[in-house]
Amino acid sequence: MDIYLIQHAESVPEREDPARPLSEEGKATVENVGALVARLKINPDMIYHSGKLRARQTAEILARHLRLLDKVSEKQGLGPLDDGRAVAEWLREQAARGISGVAIVSHLPFLDKLASLLVAKNESLSVVSFENGAVVKLGPKPLGAGYAVQWIINKQLAEQLQSKLR
Repeated sequence: MDIYLIQHAESVPEREDPARPLSEEGKATVENVGALVARLKINPDMIYHSGKLRARQTAEILARHLRLLDKVSEKQGLGPLDDGRAVAEWLREQAARGISGVAIVSHLPFLDKLASLLVAKNESLSVVSFENGAVVKLGPKPLGAGYAVQWIINKQLAEQLQSKLR
């Protein structure tokens, strides 16, 4: 099963709006990253988010680009301080059920710990340097030995490639 880990895009400061919606820059980042990811024709079975406004908005923008608006759902356990072990186990169950791909839009430090668990079986290793609005694809290693980072699309890469593709 392919796993796409996405840190929500930049949000407004809490003092400006306690709900912390995406900033204009954050929206623009997800639009660029979403357009590029759509060109890669990724097609996760579902896009899950933490329920926080900034994560939901990021998930919805990506889903619009991927034409998966009916496959966006809130999932408990994806908050910034939640335990990644429960989600890692849930992902293993999804893979065993034959699910081919899942996207998770969440926060730090949760994503950092989850990626480290999936790649290195140790949540404290920080195997990926996440950025707001970036998409990290994890793919299964051969012989069922966990996951490996296959690619990362961040704001800078999306902007460079989008300008070349125009």
